[in-house]
Order: sequence, then C-alpha cells, then structure tokens
Amino acid sequence: MSLSIPSAPNSGLFKQGYQNHDAEDGAVLRNIDACRTIASTVSTSLGPYGRNKIVINHLQKLILTSDAATILRELEVVHPAAKLLVMACQQQEAEMGDATNLVMVLAGELLKKAEELLRMGLKTSDVVGGYERAGTVALKALEDLEIDRVDDLRSHDDLSRALRTVIASKQSGAEDFLASLVAEAVLAVLPKNPVNFNIDNIRVVKIMGGSLPQSRVVKGMVFGREPDGSVKKASRAKVGVYSCPIDISQTETKGTVLLHNAKEMLDFTKGEEAQVEQIVKELHDSGLRVVVAGSTIGELALHYLNRYGILVIKVLSKFELRRLCRVVGATPLARLGAPMPDEMGNVDVVETLEIGGDRVTVFRQENEATRTATLVLRGATQNALDDIERAVDDGVNVVKAITKDARLVPGAGAAEMQIIERVSRVAERTQGLAQYSMKKFAEAFEVVPRVLAESAGLDATAVLGRLYTAHSHQTTPSSGKKDKEQQPEVCTVGVDVENEDGTGTLDAEDEGILDLMVTKSWAIKLAGEAARTVLSVDQIIVARQAGGPKPPGPNPNWDED
Repeated sequence: MSLSIPSAPNSGLFKQGYQNHDAEDGAVLRNIDACRTIASTVSTSLGPYGRNKIVINHLQKLILTSDAATILRELEVVHPAAKLLVMACQQQEAEMGDATNLVMVLAGELLKKAEELLRMGLKTSDVVGGYERAGTVALKALEDLEIDRVDDLRSHDDLSRALRTVIASKQSGAEDFLASLVAEAVLAVLPKNPVNFNIDNIRVVKIMGGSLPQSRVVKGMVFGREPDGSVKKASRAKVGVYSCPIDISQTETKGTVLLHNAKEMLDFTKGEEAQVEQIVKELHDSGLRVVVAGSTIGELALHYLNRYGILVIKVLSKFELRRLCRVVGATPLARLGAPMPDEMGNVDVVETLEIGGDRVTVFRQENEATRTATLVLRGATQNALDDIERAVDDGVNVVKAITKDARLVPGAGAAEMQIIERVSRVAERTQGLAQYSMKKFAEAFEVVPRVLAESAGLDATAVLGRLYTAHSHQTTPSSGKKDKEQQPEVCTVGVDVENEDGTGTLDAEDEGILDLMVTKSWAIKLAGEAARTVLSVDQIIVARQAGGPKPPGPNPNWDED
C-alpha cells in the first residue's frame, strides 16, 4: 500500500512512494510464501536424480545445471526475505563449496513448518526460540553420527571414497571415474601440511568432443592454444614472463621522416630491425628458451625469436599469467629486456599436444611435486562440460573441507532421519510451547529423504514409512540402561535412488554413500539461522528507487534490416 494516500497510517512520516508491508503475521506469512517459492524452485534439483534447470540470464546466456548455487546466482532474486535465503546459500558456497541446495531446501521447509505453527496460534518469538534450541540439539546429534573418517589424506582410495557421494549428486553415473580423477589431481599438488592445500592449484580445461572417460590429469598447466612461433617444444628451459608487449616501443607522437635518396630509403627499417634483434639476442644470451607474453607480440620480434630458437606463447589472462609464474617460479616483468637470474623461472617440459583436434600447450614439472595440476575434461557439449566442471569444483572444495575435519556421516538421507529421531526425543522431554516448534524443526529434515525418493520416481510415503520403522527400531535404547540411552547405535538406512531391491531403501554405510560432517553441520547452521531471521521480520519498508531516466534496454528490432 502506498503511503501517498492521506488516510494511510504515518502518512506524513515517509517520503512519497514508500511501500510498507505491516501486520505481524501478515508480513511474516507473505515472507514465508516468497521463501517457499524460491526453495521449491531448487528442491527438485536435490540429489543424484535431481532435475536440471535451464536458466537464460540477462545476457541471453543459456545455463543448464542442477547446481543450486549457480541457479540462484543467475536468477537475481529481488524479494528482500527470499534474498536472505539466497545469501545463506552463497555463504555455504563460500565456506564449503557444496550442499547449497540443502541449505535452501531445509530453510524453505523450516519456514513451511513455522507457518503451520503460526496458524495454530503460536507467537513468532515462541517459534524462533524453539528453533534455536532444536538447532543446537540437531548439531549435537550430528556429532554422534560419525561412522567413518578419512584416515589417510594421501591415500587415493580413501579420498575417492569421500568424494564419490559429492560428485554423484551432480554427475550421477560418472561419480567413480570423476572422484578418482579429482583425487589424482589433488594428490599431485597436496603440500606437506595438507591444511595449506589451495583449491586454486587445481585448474580445469574443457575441450569439446570425445567423451568423459577420455578426460585425464596433467601435472602442470594447460593452455588451450599452441605457441605463436615455429618452436613448439622445449625441455629443461629457463622461462621469462613479460606483462608488456614484446615489440619495439612506439612513440606517443607522430613524426615525419625526410628521405634524401634511394639508399636512405633502403636502410630506413634496418635500424629498427637491429634494435629488435639486439633485444632478442640479449634474451637468448641470458639463457631464456621460453618466453611467455601477457600482451601482443610484434611480427618482427616473432621472426627473431624463431631465428634464435626461443619458444613464445601468448597468455592474455592476467590471472593465468600469475598462476603460470607460480608454477615455473618466475617474476612477471613490465619491461622488455634480459631478466635477472632470480626473475627467471624453470620448467621441465613445454610441449604441444593434440587433444581431440585441439592443439594445447602443456607446461609440466616432472621431478618434484607439481604446484598445479590440470584436469583436461572432454564432453559432447559446452553445457555438459560446464556442469562437469561444477562437479569437479565441488569435489575440490570438499577436499579443502576434509583437511579441516575428516569425519563422515551416512548419506542418502540416513543422517537426516537420525536427526529427526534424536531431536524429537529431546522435544518430548521439553516443557512449554517450545516443544511444538522443536518437533516441527525435526520434521523439517524429512524433506531430504522425501525429495530424494520423489526425484528417483519412488513412492515417497512408502519409503519414508520404511525409513521411520528402521530408524525408530534401531535408535530405541534397549533394556532402559543409562549408558545405552546416552549413546544409541547409529542407524544407516537411507533412500535407494536406484531401487535395486524394490523397497527403495539401502544401507548407506555398506554402499559407501558418505557425506562430510562439517558440510552438513554448516548447512544446518545456516538454514536454521536464515529461517529464524526471516521469522523475526515483522515489517518491510521499501523506498522508491532512485530517480533518473531508465537505462536503454535491448532494441527489440535488432534483427530487422
């Protein structure tokens, strides 16, 4: 309602054009509705059988993915309350690089349950208080669900096992191959102290054509172009990296040259040629055999570089240039000339390979643990390659998380079912109105196994029924012993998306479906916090947008003659 109407409340308080959404439950329920809409958009993309979304952004770029972080980034959500949930997802992406969808789906479900409580007559303060207590209980329950851990971070098999489930949620069917590939790349660059592992040291190069099994790991950096000169290979070479153009410097002003006779005309360019040759000879004499240019390379300079047998390649991205400097141990130079010995880098092999019709240049260090490993991915379409890259990115981020906390909990919705059982049991022993919101908090976790079952085409109600039966039987303390009650056994029965035995359930531990505990813990923390924040809002005041003419949009008749 606009406050420009004289009869509106606080009509003289704000400037004309403000929108004010008031009435405690009215505003809260509207916010919940907006958040549920955005959550339902990405919930179908959860899990290995999650559906893909096609998002066409404002630049008309087509993005096909089931990665929630990418979908939400491209959607540009403007509703203030829904934006809070998107921010929670972005924080999860920044912190852990995985489980963004879990944050959104869980927060959406928590708000849906809160709406039921509000309609029953509870106050928002009761719901928020109950959710806060239940969140603490849920995180404590998660700590008790450890069933495995990555004991040896340098073991290829242990690392692949931990990465398998993460990659399966993005690339179902190719998880074993991709997990092995990512593990191989990570082990190639893992420093002596794994905590110092830098995710930026693992690069991805996408080459169209072929199929995924033809992808491989290259120790070193791969550039999707071949050297500019005629020299295509160098080994045990000194490297010079230049961020300036490799050409003779131009004057800022134009000059006029007066030629008196034919001889002067013949000799006109000789001075320039001699100057360029002198520069290239200096480079050659200093021991350089590979030159990397971050800018243009003049034709005359290229001729002399070829004549002196120096390999030259152009790398136009300044970020790639920095990474290459890190790999070869060189300093980027802003002036053209022979570098000092400590400014040069060393590389074991620079070679040009042909991968699927594309010629690429590889900088490879052979003797020591390489500083950078590159995954060369193959695939039929650009969209498929982009999605595989996101799966690889998630896998690499999870390795970074494993270096901090290597504990694993059962996947396939089993951990969530355990949290439901444990939080519900605490809720029953809680006095006052908080117990209702604690029970609803526990019920919200039901969304994960339900969505997994639904996306796999199973009967979600029947599968949930079997899961509840399995979990309540195994977590009930036997013979009323005190120590048993404190530490009930962990049940690892989860949803079988393949539905191999017809029941829709499996043992997550036996099947090797394991999730990282620290990722889940962050997701629960952020989803709970986002839901509580949205519930605490009782009024939204939106100012009118700043004045001025609207920027011109795209011309609708651009393709007409």
